[in-house]
Amino acid sequence: MKDIQNTLYYGDNIEILREYIADESIDLIYLDPPFNSNRQYNVLFKDESGHESEAQINAFEDSWHWDKAAQSIYEELITEGPASLSSFIGSLFDFIGPNQMMAYLVMLSVRLIELHRILKPRGTIYFHCDPTASHYIKLLLDTIFDPKCFLNEIVWKRTNAKSLAFTNYANNHDIIFRYSKSDEWIWNPQFTPHDPEYIKKFYRYKDKNGRLYRLSDITNPNKDRPNLTYEFLGVTRVWRWTKDRMKEANELGLIYQSKPGNVPALIRYLDKQRGNPIGDIWTDIIPVQAQAAERLGYPTQKPMQLLERIILSSSNENDVVLDPFCGCGTTITVAEKLKRKWVGIDITHLAIALQKYRLKDSFNIEEGNEYNVIGEPNTLSAAKQLAKDKDGRYQFQWWALSLIKAQPVGGMKGSRIGKKGKDRGIDGIIQFIDDPSLKPKKILVQVKSGKVNSKDIRDLRGSLEREKAVQAVFITLEKPTKDMKKEAITAGFYESHHWGKKYSKIQILTIEDLLNHVNVDMPPVKTTFKKAKKIDSDEPVQKELKLN
Repeated sequence: MKDIQNTLYYGDNIEILREYIADESIDLIYLDPPFNSNRQYNVLFKDESGHESEAQINAFEDSWHWDKAAQSIYEELITEGPASLSSFIGSLFDFIGPNQMMAYLVMLSVRLIELHRILKPRGTIYFHCDPTASHYIKLLLDTIFDPKCFLNEIVWKRTNAKSLAFTNYANNHDIIFRYSKSDEWIWNPQFTPHDPEYIKKFYRYKDKNGRLYRLSDITNPNKDRPNLTYEFLGVTRVWRWTKDRMKEANELGLIYQSKPGNVPALIRYLDKQRGNPIGDIWTDIIPVQAQAAERLGYPTQKPMQLLERIILSSSNENDVVLDPFCGCGTTITVAEKLKRKWVGIDITHLAIALQKYRLKDSFNIEEGNEYNVIGEPNTLSAAKQLAKDKDGRYQFQWWALSLIKAQPVGGMKGSRIGKKGKDRGIDGIIQFIDDPSLKPKKILVQVKSGKVNSKDIRDLRGSLEREKAVQAVFITLEKPTKDMKKEAITAGFYESHHWGKKYSKIQILTIEDLLNHVNVDMPPVKTTFKKAKKIDSDEPVQKELKLN
């Protein structure tokens, strides 16, 4: 089988999984499918009668609806799916009916079938969800992976309980289901350090080198063990170990006897203990805080420490990690940090762009060298096709903006279709700092995929003045006319005193220019996207953990 290369895929993950990912090629899968659990629970079970909610226009998180696509996949599962899954899905439909929850479970089913197919025999899958649907997802995972392959239900305390929980217990945890594919799986146990109070109470002794230790009983609680009953250091007891092992420990200086005739004890050095084994309730990993260095502003961003624990536990170096809903790329970033191979899939160009910036900022690696990007246009004809596709307006727009690192206006991170409303002639913004006052200045960006003329440039000039921006960029799929170029020139220049240079106020860039790596002529300091923290791959991953 051909080795998997580090790759970001743009597109629907069900299509990507079926077309590109080979059978039994992935060691570890982590998925956190979008689902808006903040909506009222009963709304999720409301009969939608086939009509799509306006929420679908606003955010991909809300895009699970009982529509024609969900109905078609449901029928496919019933008629062509594995017998056990077909029976389960049919019974579930009879129970909860055609609603958002059913659509969510149907859409997950076809993807989980593919994820089961691509997982290696010793591989592991982690499914991240919340209590809104976790009980249904557990049954779905049992059906596809087998109940015997269930390993853990991990409870992650993602936040402290809020004081506003007047009528209910606060909902402040997520669920992570862990399943294997067979009766063998990769497992590297993780440990947390001992509590300082525990150390103070039990590790009360120091040797001559200052090493902390405690004394541990080495007698056997089972008194009916003739083979372990013998005399050692003048004391006859039923011991935990054989006599040879006891002698070896004594020769290593690990046996302590306060005086002749007293029962010997085992010396346990603190620096030789691995700490507390991590259980299935995780309260020590906090969510990404507002001021956290790793925060990128993505609404569902998970903390790196959470993925570090998962990846360290269930994979080894050079294993392949896959995230089919990779969003802002935390799984990808951590996999790269831990020297794993990785595959990420997302359905928005905005997410793919954010991941590329994150990999560049964190590791100084770029597309085409250390990893591949599949699904994004790399030719003019492919760009034209993207503009014609369903949802093409926003996807083309976001892809074009990503080529110059412009932040979309009106787009929501995680959104497939975007938001309603007028854009006032602005599709994107680049912000930069150009003087000692540190006051940000902005460049407006407009993207056009259809016919263009000089009126577009005049309108953009009006937006430039109205928004008090210093420059504007007009990105066009079609070639600009002579009148458009003339109109752009008459807008004049923005002069940077800091850099001692003039920049055209209005610049016209074609998609062909951008594909040939022509960029915006502007002062060089950009602050559009929050820069990801630089990561040293040789730095210890979790300093607070004592790893085996």
